[in-house]
Amino acid sequence: MSEPITISLRKVSKCFKTYKKPSDRLLELLLPTQGRASEFWALQDIDLEIPKGSTVGVIGRNGSGKSTLLQLIAGTLTPTSGEVQVKGRVSALLELGSGFNPEFTGRQNVFFNGRLLGLSHQEIEDRFDEIAAFADIGHFIDEPTKTYSSGMFVRLAFAVAVNVDPEILIVDEALAVGDVVFQHRCMRRMRSLMDSGVTTLFVSHDAGSIKTLCNSAVMLHAGKIREIGDPNIVTINYLKLMTELELGFSASESPYASQLRSREPSQLEDVSEESSMTPLKQMKNPSPEGLKSSKRRGSGKARIESIQLLNTHGEDVGQHPVLGFNEEVQLQLRVRAYTSLKSCIVGFYICDKNGYEIIGSNTFEEKIHIEGLERGEELSIRFQFRLPLRPNSYSLTVAGSENYGETTFDWIDDVIVFQLLPPDSGKVIHALVDQPMIVEV
Repeated sequence: MSEPITISLRKVSKCFKTYKKPSDRLLELLLPTQGRASEFWALQDIDLEIPKGSTVGVIGRNGSGKSTLLQLIAGTLTPTSGEVQVKGRVSALLELGSGFNPEFTGRQNVFFNGRLLGLSHQEIEDRFDEIAAFADIGHFIDEPTKTYSSGMFVRLAFAVAVNVDPEILIVDEALAVGDVVFQHRCMRRMRSLMDSGVTTLFVSHDAGSIKTLCNSAVMLHAGKIREIGDPNIVTINYLKLMTELELGFSASESPYASQLRSREPSQLEDVSEESSMTPLKQMKNPSPEGLKSSKRRGSGKARIESIQLLNTHGEDVGQHPVLGFNEEVQLQLRVRAYTSLKSCIVGFYICDKNGYEIIGSNTFEEKIHIEGLERGEELSIRFQFRLPLRPNSYSLTVAGSENYGETTFDWIDDVIVFQLLPPDSGKVIHALVDQPMIVEV
């Protein structure tokens, strides 16, 4: 039996008007038939249904309409056309400090926001100590919030948002602010809310958070929903689109964006790999033999021509996709340059089924400096490592770039998927990685 729909958007569009000068706004009010505004459609024809208890990540480049979508759902904006239906108490953390009166103290703002969210004075009183402890801003709780740093703002705002028993939690990039200790505290609290059945939407540029926290992901591009489905697949396709645009494609001629325009999803459902993936345009370089992976992106300056993951016996895991616990494996890669490269960095990730990177390295991090490659020159790289991971399915992602932090020349996700067996000893592994240790009592 499917879960009831908590959030529903039907043909929702949002238009913002801009004026060259303030007087044009007044003239339009006096002469409504003579429009003087330029229209910007932040969202167009959005159809979306989110079941109760879902955790949905919203991803997209700046200006794609992410924040506008969340504000429409939170009720701080009204749509220009279409219908938004939300069932349940909404707790939203949108713009930094929104809803806070800068002249009020932190304590006063806690009570003020709590009342706006539907709690009684006594209910807020009962939860105040928990909110203050979560925010952990010390004596500043009794200081005016206009004296707060951005980190203190988000600490208090998040503490209120997650401690008022929300049925729907909406978070817009707030987790990017604050120290690492607080970010971990937020993640634990969000996981707790998700496990209790709270419907959660959040915007993040952290693909790892989208993949590990979410049941589904929504990609927005140019004010429209371009893809809905498995978080790992959606984030891969988002990164592929960003790579294409960075390489000089306009939004209209990007191969992936063009393919997406043919699909108009309306509800949260898995998108098959076959329908959601299109190989990156070859940029006038020949395609390498083999490796027809659709989860591929990059500039094409060089290509990873062959990939082999070998088990302890030297057998290709691609042909025998089962490995033993803590087995030592070898990853062998062959790279061919299609243009001259000043330098070359090659690496890999072992990812879990959510796409989160568990083990990984690259030649740069291992202090192996590869000088430039000439056009047509080939390079072989071998990584040797163990897999002390808990029994589950894992995938291999490989990539190469010319310089650290630059656009990759080749990136292939999930090129090999394999299963890891439990230890022969019968030991149960609860954590992701089993770390050998000495225990004394």
